[in-house]
Amino acid sequence: MYRFLRTPRWWGINVFVLLAIPFCVFMGTWQLSRFEARVASHEAAERQSVEVATQKAEPLASLLPVDQETSGRLARAAGRYGEQFLVPDRELDGRTGSYVLTLLKTEGGKALPVVRGWLPAGAEAPAPPAGPVTVTGALQASEGPGTKGVRTAGGLPSGQLGMISAAALVNVVPDDVYDAWITLTDSPAGLKPVPAAAAAGTSLDMKSFQNLGYTAEWFVFAGFVAFMWFRLVRREVEAQRDAALGIV
Repeated sequence: MYRFLRTPRWWGINVFVLLAIPFCVFMGTWQLSRFEARVASHEAAERQSVEVATQKAEPLASLLPVDQETSGRLARAAGRYGEQFLVPDRELDGRTGSYVLTLLKTEGGKALPVVRGWLPAGAEAPAPPAGPVTVTGALQASEGPGTKGVRTAGGLPSGQLGMISAAALVNVVPDDVYDAWITLTDSPAGLKPVPAAAAAGTSLDMKSFQNLGYTAEWFVFAGFVAFMWFRLVRREVEAQRDAALGIV
């Protein structure tokens, strides 16, 4: 009764099913692994943010370039403060204000953007200290256009930046700028410390849960392929049985 499975038409159907089901299972497993990796990265980032107070600051050069492992780690740099900018429309504790960003010209000649703290709207930013300084803060990757809270440069007055990045600073300062920045753990009077943001790709956002949704979809596709194969086989068997009984 099942000899039809060896016909050319059914050989094609069988090969498709034998390839489609493992492919769907593989893709579902891959999407699940991506979600699990996101969860692990998120948990590691949370542990690191809690442990910042007990971390030992490391030289800036040893933590570059910034990646998921080094983002949020305490970095130490020495130099002299130079140009200062405000980064407006930044929220802290439910209030809107500005980040006070001061460039630290390091001994190597490159400038490091340093967020000295958060300034309430309407307040005046304190001047940076003169002379050589050594700063310690949480290392952060340069912001991009997709970063939450950033603004485009268009329409901003002189002395303000829309985002914290070397690309935003290259046209307003003469020095070469690090493609990273730090946020001080201890801010001067009048400013509040800005907590380090989670590294890109470590937060449990909607994109993370999309991976979980795709996992379910791929396993559903695998089940659907198997279901349709059994249904086609059953219809073929019923058609042969009806033909044998003379039922049209």
